This record gives sequence, C-alpha cells and structure tokens, in this order.
Amino acid sequence: MLQTDPQSLRQRLSASAGLENRFLHGVDARVAFADIVHLSALGGRTRELLGRSVLIRTKDQLTAALALIELDGVAGRLVVCPPDLPATHVPFVIGAAGVDAIVTDGDVSGESYAGANSIIPCSRELVPAEPDHGVPCQTEWILLTSGTTGLPKLVLHTLGSLTDAINGRLKPAPRFVWGTFYDIRRYGGLQVFLRAVLGGCSLVLSHADEPVADFLDRAGAVGVTHISGTPSHWRRALMSPAASRIEPHYVRLSGEIVDQAILDRLRIRYPQATIAHAFASTEAGVAFEVGDGLEGFPASVIEGAAGGVEIKVEQGSLRIRSPRTAAGYVGRGANQLPGSGGFVDTGDVVERRGSRYYFAGRGDGVINVGGTKVHPEEVEGVINRHPQVQMSLVRPRRNPITGALVVADVVLNAEAAAAGAERTELQGQILQLCRETLPRHKVPAAVHFVSDLALSPNGKMVRSHA
Repeated sequence: MLQTDPQSLRQRLSASAGLENRFLHGVDARVAFADIVHLSALGGRTRELLGRSVLIRTKDQLTAALALIELDGVAGRLVVCPPDLPATHVPFVIGAAGVDAIVTDGDVSGESYAGANSIIPCSRELVPAEPDHGVPCQTEWILLTSGTTGLPKLVLHTLGSLTDAINGRLKPAPRFVWGTFYDIRRYGGLQVFLRAVLGGCSLVLSHADEPVADFLDRAGAVGVTHISGTPSHWRRALMSPAASRIEPHYVRLSGEIVDQAILDRLRIRYPQATIAHAFASTEAGVAFEVGDGLEGFPASVIEGAAGGVEIKVEQGSLRIRSPRTAAGYVGRGANQLPGSGGFVDTGDVVERRGSRYYFAGRGDGVINVGGTKVHPEEVEGVINRHPQVQMSLVRPRRNPITGALVVADVVLNAEAAAAGAERTELQGQILQLCRETLPRHKVPAAVHFVSDLALSPNGKMVRSHA
C-alpha cells in the first residue's frame, strides 16, 4: 500500500533547529537550510504549481534539491528527471506522467516540452517566498528507472513510502554531515538527500563531471561524517590519494553486489567507521541493511524482517513486500508493480549457504557457457580478492562450441600499477585463484588488464551484455 505523509518536506525541515549552520553544498555553491525554508528558488511562483504535475529537469543537483523541497506538498506530482535522460525521451515522460509544468535551471530552447503549459525557472539565487499555501497536498513522487525498451519506466512513490525506512529511526543529528557519490535524482541518492534533510544535517552533493579526488577534497573540507555510494564508486575512490581526505564515521554501500574485498578495504582505510551495505531498489524500496562486515546477509534478516518489511526467496529470487514499495508504474499500459501476493520480484538471485544468503547476480545478466549459467558478479567477487586487483568486470566472449566463454577485464590497484607489476605472472595468479574457488566453466578463459572500467550515471559498472 502506498504510504502518505501528513507533513511536507519543507514543513518537516523547518521544524529542525540550528538550520542557519546547515547547508546543501553543491560543486560551486552552497545554500543554507534556514534560507530554503523561508525563501523561494522558483522566483516566488510556487503557487502557480499548486496541484499540478511538474517535471523537475535541471542540470544542477543543487537546484533540483531546492525545487524538491519547495514543491513537495505543493505540486500534485513531482517527476524527478535524472540528468542523463535523453531529450528524445522527454516527450514520452511528459505524456506518461501527465506533466503540465516544467521546472528547469537551463536553456529550454532546444527541448520539446509539448503538453507542458508552464516553464518556470529554478535558481540558486533565492527570493522572498509567497505566504504558505496552507494544508499540504499529498504529492506523488515519480522516479525514473531503466526500461527494457530503452524508454524509462516511471515508478510511483510518495514522501511516505520514500521515508518509511527513515521515519521513527532517525534522530535529529545536526552534527552529522552527509555526502554521497549518488545523484539525488535517483533512488539511492534521494534516500541520502531525505536522510540529511529530515535529520537537519548538511549534505555534500557530487557532480557527474567532477573528478573523484575533487569531490573527496570538498567532502573532507566540510568534515563529512556519513557518506554513501555504490561499490564501484568506492573502488574508484580508494584508488585516489584523496581517499585519505575524509574521516567518516559511517560508510554505506548499495546499488550493486557488495563483495568481501571492498568491505575489507574500506575497513582498512577507515578503521574508525561503521561500514554498512544496504539492499534497496527503486521499485521495492529499502529492504535491509547489513553491518556485520561480511558480504551477503544473515538468514535472520529474512526470518526477522521488521518495520512492516517482508522478505522471501522464491525460485532463487529475492522478493519484497513493504510500506516502502512503490505503488506501481505510471503511464498508459504500464504494468502493475506488485507480483504474487504483493511481493516485488527484485530480479536479484541469492543462494543460501549455511546460515547466510549470498548474492549471485542479476537474473537477467547471466552468461550462458555451454548451457550452464554463470553470474559475472560471482566471478568478479573471486578476482577482486587478489591483493593487487582494485576492480574487475566479467563479460562473455563468443565461442563457436560453447556459445560463450567468460573473460575478465581487470584494473590493478595503484601500488601494483605504479610498481609495473609483471602482467603474465599476475594473470596466472588470478586464474589460479579462480580455479581454486570456482567450477571449471566459471573460470575466465582470459584476463585483460585495463586502466579503468566505465560506470553508468547511477554509479554501476556498465554491463553491455546484460
């Protein structure tokens, strides 16, 4: 059931104390929360958007954040547009979500906004706001996620479903400073944004074009205490000397399978921090967090799920039902989200070994080797254990006999790369590690050393075969 919230985001933020010392930090500017709750980023035109379906399409995360705070409880629907949405997909989103107004911080002359009756500028230069419009409406939040046809899927939430994992569990902590590698216009980043806002904490936002070292420098300069990203974000961060610029108390990973190697390396780099990994998805919401320092999760997570969250494994796939689950997809002909009994099939394959479950990979990402399935993530988890490996990507290579073979692209860590490690010997060591750990058909037929691996805009490794 879709959860609603009796207060708007702005109302809940305004109830926090000490806001004049709490900031949203962008790449080249910052805005105090004390100003956000009293001033307008929309040129004082907020009331024009009362009850309407509004597309937030900004180049800058900071202006997107200002618009989200100002419009929750005002707009009938907020359509949160990720920065990499192709312009050719915008008309589809407008039609599917019934958008009739656009909020933007850029030049709109080259975009097609047919169907939108209003285009309202959003700026970091705040102006006096209009008087409070009164009782907030229950704003629908629409998040975009990848679709199988190339067009995005539009996922329906409310502030209530988005914050259910936070409400009642988050005490005001103004001394915390959050930071995130994620973009807040996607589910993972939005969760961090909401935690910061509802906790009255400052937040350091990243930028897609910003080098990792620059973000870490900024985060360290303002004293980030809590920081989140995907495992791939963190593997890249640990390759940078700037990783030492931050001294977090809490490090959180989500969005990809977390292997033991990245947990151990984060523990070594940040011995003072709690290292946690969480499972969440745009559709299923936040399911659970694991903080015991081990990959996978205890079987007790399923057996003792709390907070209205129900978890089960059916046909090897993790399924979730909770108040955090989205209501469904939006648009003509869109499928209903809940599956059998209201459980969302996440598509993540898990295997139980003893008292613990381990993630094998995505159900739609397997490599077929002679009729036998290979999950790339399982092989990567083994390769990443090698002390000189920073990260790896396992992919298929066509083979006339088996249909496909497994090959691996490997990035060495900074020490190995700087030392000019002997590549042939390293290849042999990595392959031997795989032979000792994996069945024969899962062992890579070849190991290639590369300087970097591409990440998608959501911080996950690009898997072109999936």
